[in-house]
Amino acid sequence: MRTGDSLSLVAQRLGISARKLAKWNGLKPPYVIYADTLLRAAPPDPASPRRIAGAAVAPEKKSDAAVRPSRGHVQTPRVSASKKSRELKDKNKPGSQRESSEIAWAWPLSGPLIQGFHAGDRTRQGIRIGGRAGEAVRASADGLVVYSGGGLKAYGNLIIIKHNDNYLSAYGFNRSLFVKEGDRVTGGQAVAEVGQGAEGTHLLHFEVRRHGTAVDPIAYLPARN
Repeated sequence: MRTGDSLSLVAQRLGISARKLAKWNGLKPPYVIYADTLLRAAPPDPASPRRIAGAAVAPEKKSDAAVRPSRGHVQTPRVSASKKSRELKDKNKPGSQRESSEIAWAWPLSGPLIQGFHAGDRTRQGIRIGGRAGEAVRASADGLVVYSGGGLKAYGNLIIIKHNDNYLSAYGFNRSLFVKEGDRVTGGQAVAEVGQGAEGTHLLHFEVRRHGTAVDPIAYLPARN
């Protein structure tokens, strides 16, 4: 968003109705929005009951398999802390979510990872990759540029690319921008030049958002040697 944008202008730019955009972001009249806030550009995960043959059916809940002994008591197998830790590590390992996103993700910059993702910290909703001044920042996958500008101060010169109805990627702290809103880009295409972060370090701030919510980019990007 740019300073002064209204909800209807943002909705028009994204190609959706203002009513849907307000609903997906929980906005109420008079629909006040701020330039430093990223809006959800797709519906949230469905949480309402499913209807089958006219009857309301709650979504199925996954649980550990139950073991029923001869006395009729139900016992749930215990999962060790080490196993849970391994499962969490596997879920967030490089490239673990690539297939589920149906997107062939690639690294937007070849430099070292200098800051990781932290879901509970608003200042770490993405990763930061070191680079050289003026080095090319490349689109992580095919998509449509839905934002290109410097209206979000926390991100510097920012580009946002919509890849499908579920996923966006964002590229912040660029020195210069090569693409504008409405441009179609292909994965690997140069879209900007590396700029400086708030501390003066040359870097790229990179985010992946699913249904408007920041997720760990490492789980989508391929492993690097």
